[in-house]
Amino acid sequence: MAIVSNTVIYLDGDVVLEAFFAFDDALSGRRPTVLINHTWAGRDDFVAEKAKKLAALGYVGFAVDMYGKGVLGSNPEQNMQLMQPFMADRAMLQKRMQAALAAVKLMPWVDDSKIAAIGFCFGGLCSLDLARTGADIKGVVSFHGLLAAPGNTEGNAVKAKILALHGRDDPLVPLEQRLAFEQEMTEAGADWQLHTYGHTMHAFTNPLANAPESGMVYRPNADRRSWMAMQNFLAEIFA
Repeated sequence: MAIVSNTVIYLDGDVVLEAFFAFDDALSGRRPTVLINHTWAGRDDFVAEKAKKLAALGYVGFAVDMYGKGVLGSNPEQNMQLMQPFMADRAMLQKRMQAALAAVKLMPWVDDSKIAAIGFCFGGLCSLDLARTGADIKGVVSFHGLLAAPGNTEGNAVKAKILALHGRDDPLVPLEQRLAFEQEMTEAGADWQLHTYGHTMHAFTNPLANAPESGMVYRPNADRRSWMAMQNFLAEIFA
């Protein structure tokens, strides 16, 4: 195994974006690929490490940049300022995801018939919105993602298989939103799953999350179980 990683520049209109990617150079030929969508903080080391872990599993890991080259938040206030424009304009969010999908298909190691997307928190919503546009990808995994519908994709057929991994005690995604998501995915004809982890809040995959007053707490068991669930899901959709 020889994990190779680097960055690649791509564009959404005039916005310069920089993705991080990783793959196993010991493997030959094109292979399944996973887009990785970052939290509200931006394309940081957390998603870079996920790209490397996916590369070790035999995939190309492509950590998407939603905000622009070098743009990262350093505190919750900055993170919110970066994320909010995309929450307010989901069409812009979807267009940026489409730019990432187009960019990854140009890479020589990518089997563009076998692409999936995963995401964490805000990134979970980004992955789900890509599926909501009707993108022809194999599947999407949302880790403690925001589930609220965008309001501009009603009537679209969701082609991607959907796996949402969620904490039962996540204050950012109340029960009503989970039920609405289930209904939305059913009406869109999606092959969907929603796994709910008990005694688990938001950000359960992030070892640095330790803010119970904000509902953000790392949960090692949910972290481990959700990553295993993702691996099983990817093996199924790429078979």
